[in-house]
Amino acid sequence: MPGDQMAAQLDDGSTVIYNLGDMAWVITATALVWIMIPGLGFFYSGLLRRKNAGSMLWVSMIVLATVSFQWFFWGFSLAFSDGANSYLGDLRYFGLKGVLAQPSIGSPRIPALLFCIYQCMFAAITPVIAIGGLAERGKLGPVMVFTFLWSTLVYDPIACWTWNPAGWSSKMGGLDFAGGTPVHISSGTAALAISLYLGKRRGYGTERLAYKPHNTSYVVLGTVLLWFGWFGFNGGSALSANLRGVQACIVTNLAASVGGLTWMLWDYRLERKWSVVGFCSGAISGLVAITPGSGFVGAPAAVAFGIIGGTVCNFSTKLKFWFHYDDCLDIFAAHGVGGIVGNILTGIFAESSVAAFDGITTTLPGGWLDHNWIQLGHQLADSCAGVSYSLVMTTIILWIMHFLPGCRMRIDEESEIIGVDDAEMGEFAYDYVAVDAELGPKSNLEGAPDAGRGGAGNIENMMEEADNSHQHSMDQEKQQTV
Repeated sequence: MPGDQMAAQLDDGSTVIYNLGDMAWVITATALVWIMIPGLGFFYSGLLRRKNAGSMLWVSMIVLATVSFQWFFWGFSLAFSDGANSYLGDLRYFGLKGVLAQPSIGSPRIPALLFCIYQCMFAAITPVIAIGGLAERGKLGPVMVFTFLWSTLVYDPIACWTWNPAGWSSKMGGLDFAGGTPVHISSGTAALAISLYLGKRRGYGTERLAYKPHNTSYVVLGTVLLWFGWFGFNGGSALSANLRGVQACIVTNLAASVGGLTWMLWDYRLERKWSVVGFCSGAISGLVAITPGSGFVGAPAAVAFGIIGGTVCNFSTKLKFWFHYDDCLDIFAAHGVGGIVGNILTGIFAESSVAAFDGITTTLPGGWLDHNWIQLGHQLADSCAGVSYSLVMTTIILWIMHFLPGCRMRIDEESEIIGVDDAEMGEFAYDYVAVDAELGPKSNLEGAPDAGRGGAGNIENMMEEADNSHQHSMDQEKQQTV
């Protein structure tokens, strides 16, 4: 047997041959996706106020650990069992029983055990994205309970219907290469549900929350780790070291680059400043948008994904002002809306010739570029199902936990004033954290949202608040003069 191949004996006595290069690439991709999880923690941490910075780092690691257990316990079986129905798997692989060397349900080129750990990373990062909705006003202890329940009741069913061959979206013909619906739409919508459940932070609608990200270096570091890991997120989803995986890496990098430039230019028109936070936010939006189509589209299409994703997500930061919810990290705008944009564009730009780069996928009908007009309908159906299911189920989970002892998610006002880090962890991201500015009377703090990721909505709101503040000061000066 050649040195680049491995033979595995199955229970039925048959032998299967795996290419060690394919396995090595998926193992590497697993590590790349893993590093995205603390990267997301740094990204979120940098966007918040100093007194809450450590909490998002805690969340990223604790959620990773919780999901790793849940995935072993029954998560993998619920999502990828061979005995799944159209919506959910059975418990055939409970405790990973029988998950060994047999060809995986995702691809016959890698064993089930390797596919399991690779998909575990997707399952772990998804609730980390969602739980950013707790930022600055959520308790940390209940996060572990919420994560286990949400992964079981929301992520696993959506992953099953999207990627399991028995799932209804998979059978319908929905195209989602790396997680537009299971990862981004589900988490972005869950963050919206969390924001609605928790309500607004203390001081919402005043200058007190019109702050800019406290640590730009953390934002850049988080973006670097996410961008770096996304090569394994999208490129690894080919589940083989082949040309399709290379193409996925190319469009991933291109969409991120164009998305970052697009967002930064939109922000420049408002402040005449070259914002690195804006660039990072746009890069993430481009990465989110290209995720479902990364294994189906060519490089020219990736430019469109970046421009449209960066633009739509930028202007979607206005949604929280229009509908009066407090999503301080703009998770729904970046991941929820970005995932929908990516799904729609995949229905338009998907090409059967690109999918065939792996040497296996030869019957994919493609999207509008291949005159497969129904594909856009499939993408819209999958997106709507993901949004509605995640929103409803997340809300139900939150309200069930609301009435369980010790599981209520909202912190009290005093804890919000001193910061989640001190109140919930007793530890800080920095040696010095100032809270004096927060100790004013509550009557002065009712009603400007934070800057979040920048974006048209956040920046225009901050400029309006600054104008109002300036006008208020001038009015007071005039009164004193009189």
